[in-house]
Amino acid sequence: MPRNAEVIRQWTILKDLEASRRVTIDDLASRTGVTTRTIRRDLEALQTAGFPLYDETHDGKKYWTLEQKAFRRLDDTGFTLAELSALYFSRTLVECLAGTPFQLDVRSAFDKLSAALTPGMRGFLDRMPLVMQAKPDPGAQATEPRTKEVALLVEATIQQRRVTMRYHSFSSNREKSYVLEPYRLLFGQGGLYVIGMVPEYGELRTFAVDRIEQVSLTEERFEPLELPDDAFAHSLGVNQGTPEKIEILIAPKLARYVRERIWHPSQTIADRPDDSILVTLNVVNDWALKSWVLGFGGLARVLSPEPLAAEISAELRAALDQYT
Repeated sequence: MPRNAEVIRQWTILKDLEASRRVTIDDLASRTGVTTRTIRRDLEALQTAGFPLYDETHDGKKYWTLEQKAFRRLDDTGFTLAELSALYFSRTLVECLAGTPFQLDVRSAFDKLSAALTPGMRGFLDRMPLVMQAKPDPGAQATEPRTKEVALLVEATIQQRRVTMRYHSFSSNREKSYVLEPYRLLFGQGGLYVIGMVPEYGELRTFAVDRIEQVSLTEERFEPLELPDDAFAHSLGVNQGTPEKIEILIAPKLARYVRERIWHPSQTIADRPDDSILVTLNVVNDWALKSWVLGFGGLARVLSPEPLAAEISAELRAALDQYT
C-alpha cells in the first residue's frame, strides 16, 4: 500500500469523527472502502499517536468518538506573549495560500487566535506588516478559488475513485475530456495542481486546477502507484520528467546574485578565471528551466545540452524581432 494512502485514510477518519457525534467501525469502513480490521488498526494507531479517541456503547452498539475539544491542552502550554504574537503575525506569511482549499481553515484558525488577544494587542500587531511583509510570487491565480472542483478532487483522492473532467489545455488551446485517477493535490508557483494517472495514456500527468472546466466523481476505484514525497523534485517548476545535466555560464555581473540562492538541490557552482561562474543542474529540460534562463537575458548562456541552447537562442531572436 502506498505510504500516503494510509495517512489520507486516517486523516479521513479524524475528519469523520470530528464532523459526527459518534461513528461505528462499520460506518468508517464503508466510507473509506477498507475492512473493519484495517479501521481498528487505524484507530489504534491514532490513539497511540495521542489523538483523544474513545469508544462508548449505546443501545448495545459500540460507537467511536473524537473529543470535541481535542486540543484543549493547548490552554495549559502557556504561550508566551512573543509566541502568541509570532503566530498572529504569521497571518501575513500564509496569505499566499489564497485560492487553496486551506484558505477558509487558515482564516478561521487566525480568527480564533485573534479572539485571544486584547483589542490593543491586535491593533499593535496589525501594524507589523508595515515593518515586515510577505509578497506572493508573480503569477498567482487571479480567478476565484475552484472550491467545488477542489472538494471533489480531494474526495476522489481520499476514496481512490476515478473522476471524469473537462480540461482546457494550455498547449493545444482547446478543451478535452479525461478520465483521471487523482493521486495528490499540490500548491506551487501561485497555483493549485492535481497529479494523477490518465488510464487512456497509461502515464502520470499534471493538471492545473484553475483550467478544469468541470469534474465529476465516478464509482470506479483505482489502486494508486507510489509517488515520491516531492512529485516535482526534478523540475524548477511544477513538471515531471527525466532529469538531465544542464550547464549554464553566468556573467560576472550576475554571478554573486546567482551564487547567493539555491535554485535547485542538485546545483553545483564552479568559479571561472574571468569571475563568471558555471552553474550545473540535474533537472528536467522543461519550460520552467527555459523561462529561468531567459529571465537572465544576455547575462546567461547555456553551454549544454546543445538542443536547449538552440531553443534559448531561437526564443531570444523571436523576442528581438518584436522590437525590430
